[in-house]
Amino acid sequence: MESLLTRYRSITVLLLVIFAQLVLLAVQVKDDQNLSVIRSWTVTAVSPIARILEWGRHSSVGFIRNYVLLRDADEENRRLQSELDRYKVENVFLKNEVNLGDRAKALQAFAARIPSKTLGATVFLSAAGSDSNAVYVDRGSLSGVKRGMGVITPDGIVGKVIWVYAMESMVRLIDDQDFAAGVVTGSGVRGTLKGQGKPLCKVDYVSFEDKVAPGDRLFTSGDDSLFPRGFPVGVVKSVGNGQPFKEIMVEPSGLEHGVPEDVLIIVEGVHQDIPETPPGNQPIYINPAPPAAAQPEPNAPAPAVGTEADRVRAQAKAISDSQGHVFGSGDGKIPDFNAKNPLPPAPAAGQPGGPPPAAPKSGDSTRRANQAAGVPPGGKRNE
Repeated sequence: MESLLTRYRSITVLLLVIFAQLVLLAVQVKDDQNLSVIRSWTVTAVSPIARILEWGRHSSVGFIRNYVLLRDADEENRRLQSELDRYKVENVFLKNEVNLGDRAKALQAFAARIPSKTLGATVFLSAAGSDSNAVYVDRGSLSGVKRGMGVITPDGIVGKVIWVYAMESMVRLIDDQDFAAGVVTGSGVRGTLKGQGKPLCKVDYVSFEDKVAPGDRLFTSGDDSLFPRGFPVGVVKSVGNGQPFKEIMVEPSGLEHGVPEDVLIIVEGVHQDIPETPPGNQPIYINPAPPAAAQPEPNAPAPAVGTEADRVRAQAKAISDSQGHVFGSGDGKIPDFNAKNPLPPAPAAGQPGGPPPAAPKSGDSTRRANQAAGVPPGGKRNE
């Protein structure tokens, strides 16, 4: 072998140099997919071997799993898992249908309660890019939607329409930096609500003399020609001193639970009064009134009198009532207590309703026993 390499040393070196050049060229040369040629050669050479090894591994593992350990259990598990996934999808679909029906019913009831004319719409897409705080609704110019119309929900205002297409519209949300609307508190303090690109909005142009505290509710003022007066806006979260006005941060109630799926577009706005108290969301249960107490029959006998004083009092009241006398009237008339008593006579002792019979004294019992035995009073019995 050493002699062979010595004899063909020049050719061997030449072949090694050529092979090295081919390897370098394969590393540098790219194909039409921008892949190096050597990588393509390597993948082509290794892939068949890898596929054969993977097929052997999968076959041996599947044989052991299905026939040695748990025959047909894997197939049954896959079938059950497929059915479970299908049922989950159906459950989610049915829940969405129920929620859709509930939301539609709530919007319909709210639209019927307010004086403004509204149009129902569904949010189907969120805008991207510079309009990230905007959404698309499935109502457009064919439904009568125009730019500048306000968008609301029963919880509060959501935004305004900024672009209108034939069958859809873009709505700028209340938290967008370019959104502004006139607001007023329940006490009459007015300001301008502005979006900040954050969950909380800011109210400007409120002077230091105006009283605004955390927890106050804000409503649309109607000064912006966008929203009619009286729709809820949000709740004041913090109040600070700024320059030259107060710094008031507000949590918008329309986006409290995220972007709503169903909204109302105000087609014809009508101003309404500012509610004094927040609307209640929870129904209140009122227990029915108790049944009327049973009235005594007109001819029912008077109840038995407990004591002699009670019987006399009842007798006097019955006599005065029969003569039409009213105690405390001040007419100077006195009932005739010698008149016939309208009450029945009191039962005797031992009768029903009457007092119990008096118990005999011990001395009377002894005397009666002596008389029966022929013993004279104060003497002894004759033997």
